[in-house]
Amino acid sequence: MSEIKVTTVPGIRVPVVKEEDATGRTAELYAEIKQAMRMPFVPDMFTLVGSRPDLLQGLLSGFGAVFMGGVLEPRVKELVATWTSQLNACHYCVGTHSYFLRLFGGGEELAAAIGTAKTPADLPVDDKTRALLGLVTAVTTHAHRITDEDWAQASAAGWRDDELLEAVYCASLFNFVVRMVDSLGLGTSVESSRISRVPLPAGGAAEGPA
Repeated sequence: MSEIKVTTVPGIRVPVVKEEDATGRTAELYAEIKQAMRMPFVPDMFTLVGSRPDLLQGLLSGFGAVFMGGVLEPRVKELVATWTSQLNACHYCVGTHSYFLRLFGGGEELAAAIGTAKTPADLPVDDKTRALLGLVTAVTTHAHRITDEDWAQASAAGWRDDELLEAVYCASLFNFVVRMVDSLGLGTSVESSRISRVPLPAGGAAEGPA
């Protein structure tokens, strides 16, 4: 097995594998990531674990389970991801998923509101979406205190159990992601998210998974 070439990046606490240096399984996974996210580059979050293709595979599988199918609209999933990132104060993830939220029709007003909101009540969303975000907030801030009544309230707002399961999975995934990103030094700044600087395509909201 050839040795993996890694690079030391200022501010990042682990050596990373740059896209141009990737070989073997890491190169294959990087190609899958670009195709799945429809990006001309590999988002830097994935390069954090590029030196460990086994961990990279697990990370990509988690993302794929949420964003490459499922039952929730892409806009709703990106809202859950962005809101969970905001609750965790992960600026990198907020910047990245605000882009996808706007890409899938969330709108500039909602994306901007997430940056200052403290609770779902502060967001310009309908009551059904607000109920879902209430459950998502509980997943992040006090999951051990979620009750059957909390679940019933979200159900009563119009969400099916499979949709709620996917939303909880998405929120749980991003509670993991933001901790990894922050611990390894990437999450401190929106500017560190290259995706946040990508212009939105002309012609309105996109359809389908990111």
